[in-house]
Amino acid sequence: MGGKYKKAELLSPAGNFEKLKSAVIYGADAVYLAGKNFGMRAASTNFDREELAHALEFCHKHGVKLYVTVNVMPHTSEYGELREYIKFLDDIRVDAVIVADIGVVMLVREIAPNLEIHISTQASAVSAQACIAWHKLGASRVVLARELSLADIREIRANIPDSLELETFVHGAMCIAYSGRCLLSNYFTGRDANHGACAQSCRWKYSPTAIDLGEANRPNIPSVVTAEQDPNGETFFMASKDMCMIRHIPELEEAGISSYKIEGRVKSAYYTAVVTNTYRLAIDEYRRDPSAYKFNEDWANELDGVSHREYGTGFFFGPPHEDAACVKELGYIREKAYIATAVEDSTVPDADGMYDVLFIQRNKLVRGDTVEMISPGKIGRAFIADDLRNEENEAIESAPHPSMYFRLKVPFEVHEGDIIRLG
Repeated sequence: MGGKYKKAELLSPAGNFEKLKSAVIYGADAVYLAGKNFGMRAASTNFDREELAHALEFCHKHGVKLYVTVNVMPHTSEYGELREYIKFLDDIRVDAVIVADIGVVMLVREIAPNLEIHISTQASAVSAQACIAWHKLGASRVVLARELSLADIREIRANIPDSLELETFVHGAMCIAYSGRCLLSNYFTGRDANHGACAQSCRWKYSPTAIDLGEANRPNIPSVVTAEQDPNGETFFMASKDMCMIRHIPELEEAGISSYKIEGRVKSAYYTAVVTNTYRLAIDEYRRDPSAYKFNEDWANELDGVSHREYGTGFFFGPPHEDAACVKELGYIREKAYIATAVEDSTVPDADGMYDVLFIQRNKLVRGDTVEMISPGKIGRAFIADDLRNEENEAIESAPHPSMYFRLKVPFEVHEGDIIRLG
C-alpha cells in the first residue's frame, strides 16, 4: 500500500527552541509545537509570538514544516483571544494548525481559509466515516486515535480520499484515557487536562485500599487489579507503557500513513535528538531497499538510552492485554547522562587526527570518562574524554558547572548541535 502515497514524514516534538533545533538537525521532516496558549502541553516552555516567528523562519530555512497545536477545548469566553491568535498564525504562514474542537475548525475556516487544518488525536477519529466528515469540514489531515490497530488504519486508508492524510503516533508516552480525554486531573487537582494542564494522575501511586476494581454484584468475575499484583503494596494500574514502534518500520511504511509522530514536548533536547535520529536511520534504511531491510539492534539500544517507561507497541497489533499493559514500576528508565552540546563545527583534524571542539555543558564531565558522540545519521560512537580544557585552553580535571563552556578533543569530525553523553 505504501507505494500509492507519498513517503511519510517524520514529525518531532518541540517544547522550546533548543528542542526544535535538535529535531531539525537530527532529521525531522516537520515539527509540532505550541504557543503560550491553546496547546495541550502547558508543562512545556512553549513559544511566545516572537519565538514562534523565529522558529518558523529556522524550520523553513532547513526545509522543515512547522505545525502549531491549537487543540484545547476552548470555552466561549476564549474565542475572542483565539480569533486574534489564529489570525497571527495565518499571517506568519505556519504550515498547519492542529485542532481538536469543531468550533475551532469552523473559526479557522472563517478567518484563515487557506490555513491547513490537521485534526488532533483528541478528536478520537476511529473510522473512515469520521475522517471523511472532518475532510468535508476542511481538514487535510487526521491524527488518528491511538486506540487503533494497524489493520484498522489500513482499512481507514482504503476507504477515504487519497487527498486526506493520516497521522499516527509511533513513539512516546501513552495516555490511559480514551484519546487523551481525561477527567482525573480535574477531579483530583482542579487542573483541566483538556486545557493542557494535566496533572498526570494516572502516573501516581495508588495504595490497595484506594482501589476496588471488583464489581460488587458480580462476585464470579475476578478483580481487574488486586493488591497481590505488587509486592510493595502499590499498584500503577493506570500508568501505561510507552509506545515504541522502531522494530516495525516495514509495517508502518505499508499502511498508507502520511506522518509518523513522536510524542515528547516536555522531554529533553537530548531525547528529541536521539529519538528523531534513530527513527530517521531506520526509515531511511528501509527506503533504500525494502527487500534487503534488516533491523539493526543498535537502534533499539539508542532508544533504551533515553528517558522512558517500559516499551510496548500500543494498540497497533490488537487489544493491548500485554503490550500496552500497565508498567510494573512507576519511575522512568533513566537515560544516559546528557553531557554537552557542540557549539561550533570542527572539520579539520590536528596532526594527531583529533578535532578540537567547544562544547556547552549540561551535566558534569570528568577527565577520563568514557563518553559517546551522537551525530545526525550516526549512532553513538565511544571515546575517552582525556583532553579536557577550559575556554582559555587550560587543562582542567572536570567541567562541573552548569552551562559552562569547555574544549575537548574528539576523534570524529563534529558539527554544531552534535551531542556527547556518558557511555
